[in-house]
Amino acid sequence: MAVEILAGVVLVIVGIAVHDLLQRQHTILRNFPVIGHLRYLLEAIGPELRQYIVTDNDEERPFTRDQRSWVYASAKEQNNYFGFGTDNELEQSPGYLIIRHSAFPLHSPHPGDPDHDPQYPLPCRKRLGEARGRAKAFCPTSVINVSAMSYGALSGKAIEALNRGSRLAGCLHNTGEGGVSPYHLSGGDLMWQIGTGYFGCRKLEGGFSMEKLCETVESHACIRAIEIKLSQGAKPGAGGILPQAKITPEIATIRGVPMDRDVISPAGHSAFSGVDGLLDFVEQIADETGLPVGIKSAVGQLDFWRQLAQRMRATGRGVDFITVDGAEGGTGAAPLVFSDSVAMPFKQGFSEVHGIFCQQGIADQVVFIGSGRLGFPAAAIMAFALGCDMVAVAREAMLALGCIQAQRCHTNRCPTGVATQKRWLARGLDPALKSVRLAHYIRALRKDLLSVAHACGVEHPADIGPHRLELLDDHFGHRSVAEVFGIEPANPM
Repeated sequence: MAVEILAGVVLVIVGIAVHDLLQRQHTILRNFPVIGHLRYLLEAIGPELRQYIVTDNDEERPFTRDQRSWVYASAKEQNNYFGFGTDNELEQSPGYLIIRHSAFPLHSPHPGDPDHDPQYPLPCRKRLGEARGRAKAFCPTSVINVSAMSYGALSGKAIEALNRGSRLAGCLHNTGEGGVSPYHLSGGDLMWQIGTGYFGCRKLEGGFSMEKLCETVESHACIRAIEIKLSQGAKPGAGGILPQAKITPEIATIRGVPMDRDVISPAGHSAFSGVDGLLDFVEQIADETGLPVGIKSAVGQLDFWRQLAQRMRATGRGVDFITVDGAEGGTGAAPLVFSDSVAMPFKQGFSEVHGIFCQQGIADQVVFIGSGRLGFPAAAIMAFALGCDMVAVAREAMLALGCIQAQRCHTNRCPTGVATQKRWLARGLDPALKSVRLAHYIRALRKDLLSVAHACGVEHPADIGPHRLELLDDHFGHRSVAEVFGIEPANPM
């Protein structure tokens, strides 16, 4: 009898394992059959357990449990509402954001309304490249776009899922500095990022090649804009790092690098130096390709930004867009001191940069893009109020693909197949399914942004403005975002 029971248990376990290996809905179960069910069990009973032990819904970092739950539910088109009111301590949380709604909100179309659009379109208010007359200027169809994550840092399946999802959601997909790989070519429009390693436009000795850049652009019509990366929030001023453990023969071929060592991009560019050199470089690329060309940078010393704005105003040369990455950014591996203590957080850094361009009277000539934990409705609303025209999401997009915040991105042992080059782990990620989830997440974010805008009585989140946002202190006081960051409100409310 005992043998029969044991045999039955074994058969059940084998059956579960076979089912887990063959199904495609859950990456964790494909990669870790049978034992992966423990994760979902713990997740199901987590709220009850957390009433007594462990952490609450807002303590975990970099993303809280509430934030991750909202992304997961949105990506799966499940109920992403929260019941029983907020569990945040509003009056004891300095810097807590409050949005002042209107007494006369606009109607938000719901399913069944004749003007309802399930895509929740939310285009950018500016045309990228139009101010400087670029031949291939265009209007981005989504203010929410996928931020820079390279093939190499992420698996090929994750990159493919991001690109296919970007096509479904009608948004831009930033390649990251690792170059344009076959996984970027699944129908989504690209913003090609060029870092200090010049992958995809690189000479054999490692320098920049305009000829190869033009060849890449001409062979890929999906490239709509080019972003020159000066620095990023995860490791500002430190260059890029791809550990040797994550370098495959395919990655080495795409990047033009050896496999026997870490790939370390230099901290600075060799193709130019100084503000005038940067502007010359931008204009040369724009002239050769006709594409809008911009820069991405974390915010450190402000002299660079002052000189950039002044030279743009004085000479007519200029960047078409600026992506400001906050120190909160974190898709890249970095020394702890760079992650924790180098560069300004997004709100402070962006407001200073945008203010400089406003002082020079040329802010309307630039499309401003924000990055750094902005993939949630309240954070994105704050970014728009500070002057952003678009928002780029990275780790939030990874969450939509199934990332569980294991924080093993730099080890090549990502359990969900997102940030690894191990074939067994990457095989668990199904691009066809996960691309749909990414699109659902982006649409859900646009939907909530539109809903908040309508609640404030305006059509677009960029119209809410800093005068409608308040930051609480822990003494029952509050100040408007316009006051805190020195922004002149257009219509004080």
